[in-house]
Amino acid sequence: MDRIICKNYDEVSLLGAAMVAKVVKSNPRAVLGLATGSTPVGMYKRLVEMHKRDGLDFSMIRTFNLDEYYPIKKANDQSYDYFMRDNLFSHINIKQENIHLPNGECADPAAECAAYEAMLNQAGGVDIQVLGIGVNGHIGFNEPAEELQLPTHLTGLTASTIEANARFFESIEQVPTQALTMGMGTIMKARSILLLITGENKAPVVKKLFDRVVTTEVPASFLTLHPDVTVLLDEAAASLL
Repeated sequence: MDRIICKNYDEVSLLGAAMVAKVVKSNPRAVLGLATGSTPVGMYKRLVEMHKRDGLDFSMIRTFNLDEYYPIKKANDQSYDYFMRDNLFSHINIKQENIHLPNGECADPAAECAAYEAMLNQAGGVDIQVLGIGVNGHIGFNEPAEELQLPTHLTGLTASTIEANARFFESIEQVPTQALTMGMGTIMKARSILLLITGENKAPVVKKLFDRVVTTEVPASFLTLHPDVTVLLDEAAASLL
C-alpha cells in the first residue's frame, strides 16, 4: 500500500485527479469506480477543469458508483445520483448510458444488487476504484461488523454513520438508515485503488489502517491485502503516523 502525504486538501485533490486522468488518457474505455462524500469533491472539480481546459475525454469512459442510500429518489438533492451529476457528470462529456449507480428507487433491493454486480462484471471490472474512509473505518457502506459481505448488497447504516451524514440533511431523522453498496469482495476486485483521506478527524482511523492488522472492525484494513493501493493523505489526516 503506497502512502503519499500531501500538504493539504487541495494537493490531495490535485494529485488524485492526476491519477484518475492518467487512467482515462491511457484507456479511453476505462471503467472508473467512483465515491461520494465531501472528500472527493475537490478531485472531481479538478477533473472537470481538466476536461474543459485540456480536453480530457470521457466520451467512452464508463463509471460505477460505490453506493446509494435506500430508499431515496434520484431527484432528491441528497441522493448520490444527484451528487454525482452536480459535481461531475453534468460538466463532462460522459454518455448517460455509461453512468451506473445503484438504484435507490428500486422495489427489490436484492434483485437490484444482483443486477448491478452483473453489469459491473459484464463491463470487465473496475480499472481504478476511488474510495474515501469513514471515521469508523468503513468504505462504501461496509460498516464495522463481525462479518463483511462480499458482493453488492443492502445494508443498514450504523448510528455513527447516520450522525456523520446528518449534516447534509435538514434533520437526522431524514437520513436514510439503509444503503445499497458494493461489498468488500467487489471493491477488492478493482485493478487499482485510490484511497483519499483528509482531515484531523480521520487521523485515528488512519493510524489503525497502517497498523497492518486486518479486521472486520476496520473494513478499510482489508485494502492492505490488495496489490495496488495508493493512499493520498493530507498532513492533518497523517498526524498520528
